Amino acid sequence: MIELNAPVSQDKMIELLDGLEKDGVTFTFKEKKGIKLYFDVNSEDVDGAARIAKNTIKEQPWGSVLYFQASGVK
Repeated sequence: MIELNAPVSQDKMIELLDGLEKDGVTFTFKEKKGIKLYFDVNSEDVDGAARIAKNTIKEQPWGSVLYFQASGVK
């Protein structure tokens, strides 16, 4: 599972990542708690999955200016 700490653009992040398959990692939105978004991933390397999610968001025109954190949850 990965966790995104994102105070803004949460809906866009969920829309982008939910169901996304990239570099062999599939993201499935699990839940939202305050400013935290949780996604299940099909990878043992949760830190690597968090990097993929962060890079994918940053590649978006709206994502390159956002401040947020992505981390793996073990």
